[in-house]
Amino acid sequence: MDDLTKRFEDAQARVKGLSKAPGNDDLLELYALYKQATAGDVSGSRPGMMDFKGRAKFDAWTGKKGVSKPDAMTKYVALVERLAK
Repeated sequence: MDDLTKRFEDAQARVKGLSKAPGNDDLLELYALYKQATAGDVSGSRPGMMDFKGRAKFDAWTGKKGVSKPDAMTKYVALVERLAK
């Protein structure tokens, strides 16, 4: 396992134990970076108008389109480190 993958997995574990819950913007950013790092570019159709949470998550992930897996992992780790302070 390479160093970046290990740091990414460590960050996933750390984010669950944050002393303060991240705000909605940070949660969406974490979600989008995680999905981009693990699944790549968004696929499927945008959720319906009444699915506010689903649409927000889909839109956040869509905003990461084209970001490479290593870049998404690096940004995820950096965000978790910032939130852990």
